[in-house]
Amino acid sequence: MRGLLAGARSWWQHPAFARGLREMASVSPGLAAWGLMTGVAMVKSGMSTFEAVAMSLLVFAGSSQLAAMPLITAGAPMWVILATAFCVNLRFVVFSAHMRPYLVHLPLRWRLFQGYLTTDLSYVLFTRHYHHPSEHVAERREQLAYLSGGSLFNWLSWQGASLIGIALANVIPTHWGLAFAGILALLGIGCSLASSHLRRVAAGVAGMAAVVAYALPLKLNIVVAIASAVALCLILEESWPKKPGAVA
Repeated sequence: MRGLLAGARSWWQHPAFARGLREMASVSPGLAAWGLMTGVAMVKSGMSTFEAVAMSLLVFAGSSQLAAMPLITAGAPMWVILATAFCVNLRFVVFSAHMRPYLVHLPLRWRLFQGYLTTDLSYVLFTRHYHHPSEHVAERREQLAYLSGGSLFNWLSWQGASLIGIALANVIPTHWGLAFAGILALLGIGCSLASSHLRRVAAGVAGMAAVVAYALPLKLNIVVAIASAVALCLILEESWPKKPGAVA
């Protein structure tokens, strides 16, 4: 832990760390709404306060938490719960493969720590700024500082909102429609990140595939949506017209 704190100290003093914080702060309200809703949903599903807090801190993945909660309360077999969470979070395998060149030079403890903190938004914001990993020490430090700043703010906003939701679950009326508010917030964030034609095509294909495959068990429609979007974009990427310096 001392090594983690010593390494982090050099990063949070870098200007890129503050830039990562600021840019994540501009999009985190939607994630906070999602975290609040998840905290409420965990308690409403019958989990104890301790269980809900532990799940929020250890799992830190709203979509898999929401998918696993009804299975846990229904007494489903452990393999079903784990398989569902794995399928819902399968996209992080792709994220990890993409992020590996950026982090491979770090000690294992730092890679594990960054892997725990990294979410969809922190990954998207980071890769939008840094298209390629650097071989220079100063640039690597800047990239890690930016990633750490954004990921830390995202974690704090999510956990803070989730813990508030857990604490106030029995006070907040269910008819407030927090789930729908969280979905709308995430939809707004997703639309703002669809900054190129290829990304918009990927979002549209994923959305349509998820709806068509909605009847599949274990939330497998999400896996179908991801696979469909990735497969189509890999086919289109080579022939898709790009502006000079643009990233698909």
